[in-house]
Amino acid sequence: MQVSGAEAAPITSYAYKASLIGSAHRFELTEEGLSWHIAGRSGLWRYDEISAIRLSFRPVSMQQHRFRADIGHTTGGRIAILSTSWQTAALMAPQDNGFRDFLIALHARMAKAGSRATLTAGLGRKTYAAMLAFLAVLAVAMAGLLIRALMIGEFAGALFIVGFAALFVWQVGGFVRRNQPRSYSFDHVPRSVLP
Repeated sequence: MQVSGAEAAPITSYAYKASLIGSAHRFELTEEGLSWHIAGRSGLWRYDEISAIRLSFRPVSMQQHRFRADIGHTTGGRIAILSTSWQTAALMAPQDNGFRDFLIALHARMAKAGSRATLTAGLGRKTYAAMLAFLAVLAVAMAGLLIRALMIGEFAGALFIVGFAALFVWQVGGFVRRNQPRSYSFDHVPRSVLP
């Protein structure tokens, strides 16, 4: 948190690098609104002009603990804020505390400004339903393979299928649970989509 001027209100800020090449994406919560600087562009969105916030859990191969906030403006503009920052070609550093504090402060300032933004968490309902349908088909196929392996006496194959299924549930289960679509209010930001 930074303070500018002797009696100025504190300015909450957050920055991350979306890629190795290019400058950091910088955001500040000022008295006037959300100030952003992304790839040579900048703007100021008043808190009551922010039309939507979607929070989600978005792991990637190099960072299994990554979160994302998509912020929409009444004019149709959209910006994304990620909880990780590129450090080197092989390292993405988590910025959990800064990301969480920034988003909690943004919600508080929007509530104070009387915002009527749509607040959602997780994936879209159609995307989530399609993912659940795919997982159900995959579960049926895996169960069929397991039954077939047991029927022909391939116990090593059956053990492999059980192990693979357990690993899959461990890896995908958290993603499915955290990204369940839901709405929330300014004073009850869901912790499952924040680090």
